[in-house]
Amino acid sequence: MRVCNIGVCYKQKRGFMRSSEYWALKNVSFDIFHGETLGVIGRNGVGKSSLLKVLAGVIKPDRGHIETMVDSVALLGLQVGFKQTLSGRDNAIMNGMMQGVSRTVMEEKLTEIIGFTELEGFIDQPVCNYSAGMRARLRFAIAIQSDPDVLLIDEALGVGDAGFRKKSAEVIKSRIASDQTVLIVSHDMDTLRGLCQRILWVDQGETRMIGPVDEVLYQYESSGR
Repeated sequence: MRVCNIGVCYKQKRGFMRSSEYWALKNVSFDIFHGETLGVIGRNGVGKSSLLKVLAGVIKPDRGHIETMVDSVALLGLQVGFKQTLSGRDNAIMNGMMQGVSRTVMEEKLTEIIGFTELEGFIDQPVCNYSAGMRARLRFAIAIQSDPDVLLIDEALGVGDAGFRKKSAEVIKSRIASDQTVLIVSHDMDTLRGLCQRILWVDQGETRMIGPVDEVLYQYESSGR
């Protein structure tokens, strides 16, 4: 996958019938290679989550383009929502289908999804009744079971109780070992050092640096950002 000069602009209201433009991303370019785990760092508000939404096809860039030969990309993130009035079961099927998985396959995978989330007693309840931790479990299980070509992770590994964090980290590590292509946005330096081959540093909506993990993280931490 090649990301070429991506820019994303949002409209901001400035009063009655007035608005201004805010460029969350201005000029981001990088390659992510098959089987690679690429980490993304940067302070809050520099456009990391917007970048993941572009890669996942949730939003379209206002400039630049993406060159890709992959068939499916799944975004696992805290900001990825559910249809609140639908049950966990229906949301699992719907989200899987949105990621390109057929309804039949998602129905076949429901047993594994429910088992991983440990939500057997709640899976047929509306998601609006779920706690934040329960929704995080369901998001993770859906993204993993959909088996995408590229898995995008937005600050999701630190969510839930200790048991769930350990279980989710083990799944991610097994995917990495099996040649899964993964892109992780995180502020946890230990997570990035333990899982990634390279790091992309996004600063003020632009690519600041991309390269080996230790080199980029040293420059990032030295900058005080």
